[in-house]
Amino acid sequence: MTDNALASQWPALPADSWTDTRETLHRWTQIVGKTRLALSPMLNHWWQVPLYVTPRGLSTGPMPYAAGSCEVVFDFRAHQLRVHTSDGRTHELALEPRSVADFYQAYRGLLREAGIAVKLWPVPVEIEDTTPFTQDQIHRAYDARAAETFWEVLLRADQVLQEFRSRFRGKCSSVHFFWGSFDLAVTRFSGRPAPPHPGGIPHLADWVTRESYSEEQIAAGWWPGGNGQEAAFYSYAYPGLPELANAPIEPVGGFFNQDMGEFLLPYEAARTAPDPRQAVLHFLQSTYEAAATLAHWDRAALERA
Repeated sequence: MTDNALASQWPALPADSWTDTRETLHRWTQIVGKTRLALSPMLNHWWQVPLYVTPRGLSTGPMPYAAGSCEVVFDFRAHQLRVHTSDGRTHELALEPRSVADFYQAYRGLLREAGIAVKLWPVPVEIEDTTPFTQDQIHRAYDARAAETFWEVLLRADQVLQEFRSRFRGKCSSVHFFWGSFDLAVTRFSGRPAPPHPGGIPHLADWVTRESYSEEQIAAGWWPGGNGQEAAFYSYAYPGLPELANAPIEPVGGFFNQDMGEFLLPYEAARTAPDPRQAVLHFLQSTYEAAATLAHWDRAALERA
């Protein structure tokens, strides 16, 4: 297979090619994600709040409610938002250009039709703009092809991160999509407590962040870009390790970003590599090994052969 054919399996997604849709979709996923936050029982590191990649889009997974179980799904093939309930009913809302305020009201109506009573805090988190969802008439773009391409990249990234996750037998998160930071992530843990996180994430309470980072960890994932930055795979350790900046990693194209304190592999470099999957796996494995070694993790006990 030619390099071009391999690259075509991982579609291009320049950050500036879908800015308006990305910003709208970020807020829509927060609205749905807050439903899961409200309905699901608390788990360590906030593992009850993310969404999950599916063969058609993103899903909350099953959530308890008064009459049984429910699920909310973004279907980026059919461009529908679906609310499924355990009584066999499905309620749908078209994914199409509409303001965040209109989406919020239509979505709340969908929940009422389904008999799902839930209280949502209608303000976005982890972004500078905190215009309440009920008032946001600015973000209203939905380019169906861009949304579908975003999901296609998520699907490929999810598969590689799942493979990477399987190599670890210590405590490890699922591969999940955090709607606050709008990224796909997986996190490994050493089994030791970590110092309190300093916080400071925009419009996110410090006590929330401290729960997330209560234990030593090495996180990795994929972020679709924004604010002048291109999409990238990333890897970082908490607590931070200054020596990581000089650690050798693979493949060529991966680097340590001093400002962000993490390793980055630009998505474009990964998708145009002769074998994108292997390029990403080399990045994930080499950055993990560098951090785990410097942090003196018990790698023999934590890793699978």
